[in-house]
Amino acid sequence: MSCGNCSTGRGNHNDTSGVPAGCNNNGSCGTGGGCNKLNVFDWLGNMSLPGGQKPFDLVEVRFKNSRKDFYKNVNALSLNVGDVIAVEASPGHDIGIVSLTGELVRLQMKKKSVNFDSEETKKIYRKAKQQDIDKWREGQALEVATMYKARTIALQLGLQMKLSDVEYQGDKSKAIFYYTADERVDFRALIKVLADEFKVRIEMRQIGARQEAARLGAIGACGRELCCSTWLTDFRTVSTSAARYQQLSLNPMKLAGQCGKLKCCLNYELDTYQDALKEFPVIDGKRLHTLKGDAFLQKTDIFRRLIWWSYTTEPDVFIPLSVQRVKEVLEINEKGEKPADLPEYKEISATPLVKQPDFENVVGQDSLTRFDKQKNQNKNKHKKPHHKGPGPNNKNANPNTKNANPNTKNTNPNNKSGKNPNRKPNHNRPNNNKGGGNNPNNNKGNSGGDKPK
Repeated sequence: MSCGNCSTGRGNHNDTSGVPAGCNNNGSCGTGGGCNKLNVFDWLGNMSLPGGQKPFDLVEVRFKNSRKDFYKNVNALSLNVGDVIAVEASPGHDIGIVSLTGELVRLQMKKKSVNFDSEETKKIYRKAKQQDIDKWREGQALEVATMYKARTIALQLGLQMKLSDVEYQGDKSKAIFYYTADERVDFRALIKVLADEFKVRIEMRQIGARQEAARLGAIGACGRELCCSTWLTDFRTVSTSAARYQQLSLNPMKLAGQCGKLKCCLNYELDTYQDALKEFPVIDGKRLHTLKGDAFLQKTDIFRRLIWWSYTTEPDVFIPLSVQRVKEVLEINEKGEKPADLPEYKEISATPLVKQPDFENVVGQDSLTRFDKQKNQNKNKHKKPHHKGPGPNNKNANPNTKNANPNTKNTNPNNKSGKNPNRKPNHNRPNNNKGGGNNPNNNKGNSGGDKPK
């Protein structure tokens, strides 16, 4: 119901000064999610009335969830937003929280078409005492258990209804059961059983699916609390045409809200889309006839004022056209003529020029690898330069390289095998020298055992 701090007085329920406790904004709290749900910012709260004018004697009182009503301050009590008061009920009395006072109540009553001088307007008895608040809290503690037990009883009676919430009156003399049902339900037997079970007066109120979601509260697909549970009170009908105007896919899983109905936010931007679509031509399945072929509609970008078309021979190629160009082609087709081709998008609107920066990156701060390059350069500073050729200026040239070694294949006439004589022998390599050579154990060509001269 409230934050618990905004009660009568400054921590003392017997205080009759009329100043609320808690945040001490004294009725001018402007926070969106303040102490009260669906609260209204009182922009006249800090202004005094002109001399000789009496304050407006009607007060807006809030009860559980979003239920509000107007009550008459017959005893001229000094009331502020957040005060817990005892009001007239039928029967007994109820406990509520003041949600709005002053001249703004007059505007709210005009908005909701409520008569100021109606005899049905109930009265405010007093500011709630400690005994009233204790009994009120006891009734709130029983609401959840009562709802679960009532659901069990309704299932046993075979009633096609869903009990969504229970609200006890402030004096615990009556309980209001909120339910939803698709068809008419005869709950006379249910009322008798509930009255015998809970020993209170029973009142049944049917609500819609949207009102049920508003009472329960939840988080929407946008990540914020539902509009119907925070500020929305006017539940207007939402049709699928709202989704068609906004070029949305008719997917019930995405368009439906927590209540199972179409989302209320589909109506928020509907007027803007309808105004923008007034300048678009009525297509209704029409095709653009050209000498190249016929083109059919693919999609529409309303706010960019573009209509995308594709040739029947090339359905994968999208051609964007302006609204004015589509109108021109349609007028030409009505005359029985055909244009040569549909223009490209570049011919319709020039590509915007990107402003180049007027500075040069001298230091190289835009490079992500500038530190890596610097490290590689520092490592190469300590290495000696390596040159393949001897060169006249190469002091570190190796005389045994390929170009400088006189014993290579091209320069040594005595090396018929082409092997490098300076190469180290490999002892792990098997000895397959069948032709003699330097192996004394395999010299088959020398009969005398002496080397040939």
